[in-house]
Amino acid sequence: MPHPNDPKLRSFIPVDPTSDFPIQNLPYGVFSAKDGLAPRVGVAIGDYVLDVWQLAQDCRIDVVEPAVFAAPQLNPFMALGPTVWSRTRARLSELLRHDHPELRDNEKLRQRALVPMADVKLHLPIAVSGYTDFYSSKEHATNVGVMFRGKDNALQPNWLHMPIGYNGRASTVVVSGTKVRRPRGQLKPPNVELPSFGPCKRLDFELEMGVVVGRPSAMGEMLTEKQAEEMIFGFVILNDWSARDIQQWEYVPLGPFQAKAFATSISPWIVTREALEPFRIRGPEQEPTPLPYLRQVQPNNYDMELDVALRAAPMNQAVSICRTNFKYMYWSSVQQLVHHASSGCAMNVGDLLGSGTISGPDKHQRGSLLEISWNGTEPIELPGGIKRTFLEDGDCLVMRGWCQGDGYRVGFGEVEGTILAAE
Repeated sequence: MPHPNDPKLRSFIPVDPTSDFPIQNLPYGVFSAKDGLAPRVGVAIGDYVLDVWQLAQDCRIDVVEPAVFAAPQLNPFMALGPTVWSRTRARLSELLRHDHPELRDNEKLRQRALVPMADVKLHLPIAVSGYTDFYSSKEHATNVGVMFRGKDNALQPNWLHMPIGYNGRASTVVVSGTKVRRPRGQLKPPNVELPSFGPCKRLDFELEMGVVVGRPSAMGEMLTEKQAEEMIFGFVILNDWSARDIQQWEYVPLGPFQAKAFATSISPWIVTREALEPFRIRGPEQEPTPLPYLRQVQPNNYDMELDVALRAAPMNQAVSICRTNFKYMYWSSVQQLVHHASSGCAMNVGDLLGSGTISGPDKHQRGSLLEISWNGTEPIELPGGIKRTFLEDGDCLVMRGWCQGDGYRVGFGEVEGTILAAE
């Protein structure tokens, strides 16, 4: 049987070469349809959602209990481990192949199992056990450091020795399409003596990727590079919304808190680690050499194009304001997971790890408005004479990501959010 990543594979369902969801991808999500059934597990293929529960009910997938696909989140399926993940993906690939008649020629099963993407509602794909956000782009950290500390002290002394992160709020991780209320908090501009409480005035986005942990680790145990890799079920696009003015006042001495706690948006489709395997590459050279527990033997970065588009409230169409690549990340997702567990911290099924803002070396590759507008001093010009330094009420932001193969792309769909006025 051909490997599911074979670039020559074709589905019996027509898939445009520019679609994010060819047979080489098969990302997992949770959906509901007009049939009245509860939210359940599906896989994206072209312009359709493949109802995996329907296939399991029909005994077409026999590697697991069908009940895991009837769940309203992917956690029960992820908990079955990498062998089952791989077997299930291979079986779904076989069922969708253009030269395999089992589903292709079964009209009744096709009608039950293939739902037009336009007719479904997509839900948060996982029950988020915990959420940790990292700070792993050297370009982003340098830009922010230059802004606030100057060129000579841009990176803090610890930054080149370990992935820096903080624990965020799992309770406010939301799926793409969820509107985001402008947060309120304590504000203290530099020229004011005492803080006040009110709506954020410097609302920002952060372009990130999110790692979805599919296997647990025991409290008190460390992870090897290989163990950490095998714990990763897949990836989502992640927007870590940020209130820069709240953050500026609160972050010393313990780091971000309310400035990040109000919302984190993720894409509804989880692209599996296995689907991204053809796009794995080595990341930037790490100097100084990391401590032994963080050293990498294999490539753990990915050649993944990322785009951010902004539709300001008066505009009819979004325009791109950032185009970068996941390959630039200094600390890889595997290193982040290894470091997270290094103290003995237990990792759980459904944990979400944000990569940190993804910026590249060029100006158009800056992954936040803080960088794009250089802390508000260089407004970006949008069509119609509209300018932005930070996000205003009614603005809509769309992030997309994909890996480009030979005649196909493995993509994530999008993560979208619109800003509502503070209450």
